[in-house]
Amino acid sequence: MTTIGVLALQGDFLEHASMLRRIGAETREVRSAEQLRALDGLIIPGGESTTLGRLIEDFHLLEPLRVFARSGIPTWGTCAGMIALARHATDLPFPTLEAIDIEVDRNAYGRQVDSFEADLDVPALGAEPFHAVFIRAPVVTSTGEDVEVLATVQHDGEAAAPVALRQGALLATSFHPELTPDSRFHEYFLEIVRSQGRISAAK
Repeated sequence: MTTIGVLALQGDFLEHASMLRRIGAETREVRSAEQLRALDGLIIPGGESTTLGRLIEDFHLLEPLRVFARSGIPTWGTCAGMIALARHATDLPFPTLEAIDIEVDRNAYGRQVDSFEADLDVPALGAEPFHAVFIRAPVVTSTGEDVEVLATVQHDGEAAAPVALRQGALLATSFHPELTPDSRFHEYFLEIVRSQGRISAAK
């Protein structure tokens, strides 16, 4: 059985766990370095990025999470989780995991009242658009050459910006797939996890 951890310090970890169980994955709530052991993958959920950064430090998880995400074990960050995974985040008073080669601008789409929804063209998920929920979402301002952009969005007259990205076994989305009934992003991540397991087994 594939076991996916969900960082359970704050935010939408229960919604992610529910979606994972729905598609047949075993889940584990993660609040300590010990609980990272033997996981096949990890989701860092959305929430409030400053609070998440503080809790990661308070729970002594900064270095364990850095090692985990940089070691090739599939890791997915959504919204605040994307900020945590980024190489750099503007105005974040806590260090990031510096795992995925992107720079982000926190809350660049506005405050809570400026949340919005959009139908995204995501070829990796098939022809049907993915209905995405953006809540105080970060904007990706820079991507490294090894980062694949899976989807972009144009909002409120601004230029189109990446909102779903992948770099190897790392996945980042600036929206909240766990808040919709569409499980395709979770299935996509699960396939990354399973593919990584097959690669490891073949070595």
